[in-house]
Amino acid sequence: MDTPPQPSRPLGYSAAVASPSNLMPGPDQRLTSSSFSSPESARLSPQISQQGQLPLSSGDGIHAGSPVPQFSTPPGPPVFSSPLRPAAVPFRTSPATPQPVSFSTGSSLPTSSTSHYSNGSHELPLHHSADEFTFESPYVFFSAHKVLKRKKLANVPSLGFGALVSPGREITPGPEVVHREPHRCRNCGAYVNLYCEILVGSGQWQCVICKNLNSSDGQYVAPSKEDLRHWPELSSSAIDYVQTGNSHLGFVSVSDSRVTAPIFLLIDECLDEAHLQHLQGSLHAFVDSLPPTTRLGIITYGRTVSVFDFSEGSVASADVLPGDKSPTQESLKALIYGTGVYLSPIHASLPVMHTIFSSLTPYKLKLPEASRDRCLGTAVEVALAIIRGPSAEVSRGVIKRSGGNCRIMVCSGGPNTYGPGSVPHSFVHPNYAYMEKTAMKWMKHLGQNALQHETTVDILCAGTCPVRVPILQPLAKSSGGVLILHDDFGEAFGVNLQRASTRAAGSHGLFEIRCSDDILVTQVIGPGEEAAADSHETFKNDSSFCIQMHSIEETQSFSLSMETKGDIKNDYVYFQFAVCYSNIYQADISRVITVRLPTVDSMSLYLRSIQEDIAAVLIAKRTVLHAKKFSDAISMRLTVDERVKDIALKFGSQLPKSKLFRFPNELSTLPESLFHLRRGPLLGNIIGHEDEWSVLRNLFLNASFDLSLRMLAPRCLMHREGGTFEELPAYDLAMQSNAAVVLDHGTDLFIWLGAELAAQEGKSAAALAACRTLAEELTENRFPAPRILAFKEGSSQARYFVSRLIPAHKDPPYEQEARFPQLRSLTPEQRTRLKSSFLHFDDYSFCEWMRSLNLVPPKHS
Repeated sequence: MDTPPQPSRPLGYSAAVASPSNLMPGPDQRLTSSSFSSPESARLSPQISQQGQLPLSSGDGIHAGSPVPQFSTPPGPPVFSSPLRPAAVPFRTSPATPQPVSFSTGSSLPTSSTSHYSNGSHELPLHHSADEFTFESPYVFFSAHKVLKRKKLANVPSLGFGALVSPGREITPGPEVVHREPHRCRNCGAYVNLYCEILVGSGQWQCVICKNLNSSDGQYVAPSKEDLRHWPELSSSAIDYVQTGNSHLGFVSVSDSRVTAPIFLLIDECLDEAHLQHLQGSLHAFVDSLPPTTRLGIITYGRTVSVFDFSEGSVASADVLPGDKSPTQESLKALIYGTGVYLSPIHASLPVMHTIFSSLTPYKLKLPEASRDRCLGTAVEVALAIIRGPSAEVSRGVIKRSGGNCRIMVCSGGPNTYGPGSVPHSFVHPNYAYMEKTAMKWMKHLGQNALQHETTVDILCAGTCPVRVPILQPLAKSSGGVLILHDDFGEAFGVNLQRASTRAAGSHGLFEIRCSDDILVTQVIGPGEEAAADSHETFKNDSSFCIQMHSIEETQSFSLSMETKGDIKNDYVYFQFAVCYSNIYQADISRVITVRLPTVDSMSLYLRSIQEDIAAVLIAKRTVLHAKKFSDAISMRLTVDERVKDIALKFGSQLPKSKLFRFPNELSTLPESLFHLRRGPLLGNIIGHEDEWSVLRNLFLNASFDLSLRMLAPRCLMHREGGTFEELPAYDLAMQSNAAVVLDHGTDLFIWLGAELAAQEGKSAAALAACRTLAEELTENRFPAPRILAFKEGSSQARYFVSRLIPAHKDPPYEQEARFPQLRSLTPEQRTRLKSSFLHFDDYSFCEWMRSLNLVPPKHS
């Protein structure tokens, strides 16, 4: 018998997210709706005054040198192009998001390989149930690489077992691609995979989830098992099944028209002059950064909605609609069926767009920012109507629509206080609570309407005026977009505007989770909601849990908590994750990821297999989820304390003749990460306003592993001679007067310059340039782009840096050296000066906190 030919792998396609094509429900063992937790609204820390701030770079809008920067013109977004200087310790940067590649017929895709972040993954041969090796996908990060067989020990809730799944993550090269329907178990719906037993004589395969024997319609008939390696799904842990048929009415062939997704900019007209100048600078830079073929529309809103018309060539004109009510059918017909051009390619209308931005004027009335009329809801409705267009009208057999996924980007400086979805200017309005609830419901419905038309609404807010996050968040969330807060409309706002517009997103996403019978998924946290039973394909004994995803993006992840149903008898347990979606080119993708983990009886083997960073992130997400209000954060800190104590009691050891327990050394970094959690911005007192904390919380609960880890525990890098960097624990002992330090805390990145170094102009300039280069590289592809601040020792802004470091200066010298070995390189004089530079305050150090819980800290690894 001839060996089956190796399936072709067409090139040029960029995988992204899910479509509800071949998915299934879980009738009997399905999680309840309460088991899936979709994060609620939130708000980032406000930007700090530039006073006392050190310069960064011209690209960042701040100039390298010693004087304090003063912005006389709006700063442009930074250009990230500098190569990273050599570092003494390799650092883990966020993976780059590849630009979408046009999808063309007959092209071939690259074969898969492992991610830059191996997380224990490596290339393996074809697996059958008798193989010894295990494989972990770069899309899935488990809290442990082994599973305990004994239920009582495996299900200790304080530590827990789970995984972080990023189904839309982009790696280069991507997964293996197959252009045919997948083979699925007829009993449970699971996909064939590399761990299935294959009967080569008949081509039948055994499902790893339910052990049912299935037919392959003769495809897997082969002379030997070695010949089965030609099938990608039998040799790779991650597979993309691609269907390019015209299954959507608005399908546009990319090979024919090279269409890019249109963008509508919605601009707040109620800005003061200072904010408007910064916004104008960011908007000018934004349109200059867009590809020439991108179609862009511009709408401004205040008491009215102005839709700019590009049909006049070099002249800017606008159609104006009232903002106090939803647009009427007559007014929309005049827009849609008229001669106006409201979405125009950049190459055709760039000068007019710059003219429009330059012509924006500051708000003229003498009203407080919060009292100005803004009809944001009406403006979004108008933009949606233009995007939707005359979708029912067919001209020459082609649907008249813009094609691809669309994006509405709102640039707002205050709350929606006029027209539908609005709230009163004042919180003391007698009906405020009722009107707020009504507005939230209306905004959620508007976001769902946008999602149905494959349009994402991103809301980028800036300034000091409260924007009423609880009202705006449902609009962004239900459409699959984001809500981000900025200090002003300057550099960080401009960068996020660019990155939000270019991030690849899929639609119609459905995420399925299947596990061996021994494993039960108890909770899912992430950007979606439990899917309805009739929204996907069903199978006879399907126990999967299905999640409807609003959008599928690289920056997202799902946090899964799992338990064992009983003592495990098998040597392995299996996990399969499938996400089905439509990518930006309307191709249907089914990404299937299968992972196998070994089971063990030995507690020591299990503890050694625990991935401490992943376990810390999972614990943090479960904890932060329960802090629905900022006032809840205090009780959650106590929960963290009890959790750490329980882990030490269950997995640690008691000291002889003592009531103290030693935290297990195998988990040496876990308690320190949880200490950062309880005193950092997520549960601590660093964030000032509840809206800011709410946005931060929502971002953390949905964020990818890399960003989540940085938001949880900051990363500290000290500059060394020659432009290298030494990675150190995030302790205040790093604040050495002759050094420069970079602290990466996810949504904020700080550059701290010691006073002794700052006094040496040449050295300080070189150190600052190296730190700035590192900061740019660390955050080059991060979304949202963090705020980057630089300041000198002793400045007012330095307190924001100090508050994020563990105060270890109060610990005895032997503990300081054990946990911060770099101190040994200092002279006695330097150590004396360092000790005298700290101010006394009552915060616990890490060691003091552990002792307050009657625990002995683990030995520092």
